[in-house]
Order: sequence, then C-alpha cells, then structure tokens
Amino acid sequence: MRVGLFVTCLVDLMRPEIGFSVIKLIERAGFEVVVPPAQTCCGQPAYNSGERALARDLAEKTLREFEQFDYVVVPSGSCGGMIGVHYADLFRDDPDLMNRYGRVQAKVHELTDFLLNVAKIELPRGEFAGPVTYHDSCSGLRELGVKEAPRALLAQKGIAVTEMKGCEHCCGFGGTFAIKYGNISTAIVDEKCENIRASGADTVVLGDLGCILNIEGRLRRTGDTTTRVMHIAQVLTEGL
Repeated sequence: MRVGLFVTCLVDLMRPEIGFSVIKLIERAGFEVVVPPAQTCCGQPAYNSGERALARDLAEKTLREFEQFDYVVVPSGSCGGMIGVHYADLFRDDPDLMNRYGRVQAKVHELTDFLLNVAKIELPRGEFAGPVTYHDSCSGLRELGVKEAPRALLAQKGIAVTEMKGCEHCCGFGGTFAIKYGNISTAIVDEKCENIRASGADTVVLGDLGCILNIEGRLRRTGDTTTRVMHIAQVLTEGL
C-alpha cells in the first residue's frame, strides 16, 4: 500500500534528517512511501492568521496532491491537525471539495498513530543512551488524540519515559503566536525548560519540529548545551 508523506515545511527546510527517519520507519512497516515533490505548506500559518483565502488555496493544493494515496502520514501534530481537522472548515461551503476531503480525511494519520495503530510496527529493542522525557505537543494531543502511541513505541525500543511535570502543557511556540506575543511565549517555554531539567532526563523527545526548535532554542540560549531535543522518529530509528 502507498503512503503519501506530508513531510512538512519545517522538516523539509530545517531538519531533513527527520524526514529520512520517517521514511525508514514507514518502509520498515512494509509500506511504499511517496513524497509528492510539489508539496508546500499545509496552510496552517495562513489559517491561524485569518487569511482564509490563502489557506483554502493551499488546502486544495494539498488535497489534489494526496488524495491518490492509501494513507497520508504527517510527522507533526500541528500539520496533521490542520489537514485532518481544519480543512473541513475551509471546505464547508463546497460540497464537491467536502466529499473529496471526506475520503482523504479518514486516511490522515500522525506518524506515531500510524505506526502503532495502522501499520502495527514491531521495533527491536535498542541501546538508546540515557533517560528520556516526553513533551506532548498541543495539536497532536488535543486535535488528534495522540498520547499513548509515542510512549508505546518508545517502550518497544526498551526506552523508559520519565514523565515531566506539565508534559501536556504548551511549549510556547504556537507558530505565529511566538512572534506576536514573544514575552508570553518566552515565559511559557521557560517553564517547559525548567520542567525538563527537573525530570532528570538528558533527552526530551517529541513529535513536532516547531516545538523542537522552540524548546531547543530556549535551552541553548539559557546556557544548556547538553540536553538533547529529538523528534521521536530519530529516536525510533536509532540502531535500525
């Protein structure tokens, strides 16, 4: 079966190694992975900023590029939430688009949900060094219900998760929120970084690159040069 990988703008432009890890995992589960080369943004920044016309144009483009696949997999809760939830709002006045989207919507999965619940992947135990803690991204948790899947996959690898205080609390990124409300965003991410340190883990694992960039950036700017901040796909592919 064919999986269309929506690789996301941030992964494509800033951390392509995450994308290669994602491909390795999906292929290991026995699926063919296709990355449509013309894909761009899912439209979330425009949608969150009230630019509905632009967001809808991008949503239609994404729909055209991905409706051919058996599954659509997204290694990001925020982009996954946009495609899997909010496109319904953008297409609500167009019955044809809603019908097409309805067929695609059921096939959209966040990466860890797909690996565990659809592909039912079995991962070998590894030798990942050091304790880890997990940050639940807002969109993945609240829009897509992703909570247990990443932890179950880490357990397959023999990686124990030390839960931090406020693991479900926002990291302060929120896309354009971090730009518009920088002082509030900084206060939120400072609390997140303190909770990471207090957990005693030397690695924080998560499933959304926006959160990774925000948390890692703040850790480094406040003098923490050792705590690793990793996408779960990178952790799951170690040793494969």
